[in-house]
Amino acid sequence: MTGVRPLDAVARFQTAFAAQDLDGIMAAMTPDCVFDDTTPPDGVRHEGADHVRAAWEQLFRRSPDGAFHTEELIEASDRVVVCWRYDWGTGHVRGVDVFTVRDGLVAEKRAYVKG
Repeated sequence: MTGVRPLDAVARFQTAFAAQDLDGIMAAMTPDCVFDDTTPPDGVRHEGADHVRAAWEQLFRRSPDGAFHTEELIEASDRVVVCWRYDWGTGHVRGVDVFTVRDGLVAEKRAYVKG
């Protein structure tokens, strides 16, 4: 998928994520993808498609009604920064994701939360 702008690669990922479409999410990521989640205090690093997919499955199972809302997108070379709000039930949290895109696919997603 070379020639795909990083912003477009992240948009593809976000569309699949909003639909909780695990196959679509993983198709938007590289086989050697990395996801750093927001588990306190320093997050948990998930490496490789199988581990990253398992992390998404767990998130969707724990919070099936949760929804991310993009507040701002910033593209810088092969990186995309997404400021977001995550809503569930009666709660919410704000955070930032730093994506690295390689060959038109998300290679890394590092997540940080406020609080």
